[in-house]
Amino acid sequence: MMENGIAQQKFSQYICDAIEAVSFKLVKEVSDLESEDGFFHPDMSHQIFGEKEQIFGYSNLQIKIFYSASLLYAYVKVSYTRKLNSKQCDGVEPDNIMLKLKDVLPSKFYTNIDDFSSIVQKEDTFRPYGHHINTYSRDAIGCSMPRQFEVYKADIHDPQFRKYHNRMESFILWFIDAASYIDVDDEKWDYYVLFEKCVRNGRTKHLFAGYCTCYRFYAYPDMCRPRISQVLVLPPYQRQGHCSTLISTIYQEYVPRKDVLDITAEDPSENFQRVRDFVDAKNCITLKEFLPANLHGRFTKEMAASAKAKFKINKRQARRVYEILRLLNTNENNDVEFIKYRTAIKTRINQPMRDLRRKCQMLMNNPSLLPPKEEQEKMVEREFEHHLEEYHRVINRLKST
Repeated sequence: MMENGIAQQKFSQYICDAIEAVSFKLVKEVSDLESEDGFFHPDMSHQIFGEKEQIFGYSNLQIKIFYSASLLYAYVKVSYTRKLNSKQCDGVEPDNIMLKLKDVLPSKFYTNIDDFSSIVQKEDTFRPYGHHINTYSRDAIGCSMPRQFEVYKADIHDPQFRKYHNRMESFILWFIDAASYIDVDDEKWDYYVLFEKCVRNGRTKHLFAGYCTCYRFYAYPDMCRPRISQVLVLPPYQRQGHCSTLISTIYQEYVPRKDVLDITAEDPSENFQRVRDFVDAKNCITLKEFLPANLHGRFTKEMAASAKAKFKINKRQARRVYEILRLLNTNENNDVEFIKYRTAIKTRINQPMRDLRRKCQMLMNNPSLLPPKEEQEKMVEREFEHHLEEYHRVINRLKST
């Protein structure tokens, strides 16, 4: 990209927003290639086109990335009305789009539509890898029959799935912030893949909808601690409850295992944390320790133990679930009730700061190293309001179900 401000202004029509320029489409039939329906944009592009998420050197740029909906082979179509050359912009070359895409798309992708069309015609030969572990349905608007979905647990030792995983993984830099590719040679990874199962023209198809990876960390002395890592549900399937069902399916795999200590999540995004909170709260609401009568006091050891024993929820997450369910059972219009709730949560939020202040006084006798008390209070208040907003979202979903 050109950094000079004047040059950027001069060539502004040749600077494109990468997120707007790039679009994806899942191709189920060859005829889908001729339709303008079904495209969706990435959530991010900074790992491909830089922090500014801009592409230089093209006007009216469109980068259409088609994936065969089952096999996940890719076809790239790039179009623009004009492309600059280095002589027009002081020796600066336009961005090499294909070179950048080559680093993130499947190792083999197509630029010839006829070659890709021949692949799409083989879609109905695809069958999911691994073993089937769950089936569920979702009502579809405008359809008399619900849509069917299946989850498979795949084995990376299968060389065909290893290649398929490479194609699945090519989505994550566009849709998962701070995502990175995993080491498939590490046998502690587990793979869960979500498909829509449908019948088209008398043929059964499994259409890729998303996937999740989990890493089994060692836990002393002879146990493991599965950590949910990458969770991807493609945009055409989002806001349909698939992520929560995928997480619940994973719980069903791990919770009965005696060698599993608890289940964690790796640096969860707010969206994922919200779904995890919903699943865990929905589970814990069935436990006697989390009954409304027990929620207006402190978070107890019995709550933590029960959540861990029944659902392999770790203590930190169990505390969060307690706060959500306590808010659910708090009358926010009752000043006495809500002040008690606010005080309890803010006390928990402020505890690390109090501990740090105490250490500063003991070790350095210099509490001035910490932010002023007024600033600390503002920080705690902002954190509380953020928690309140997130908890309400989970509660609204709990009430709707």
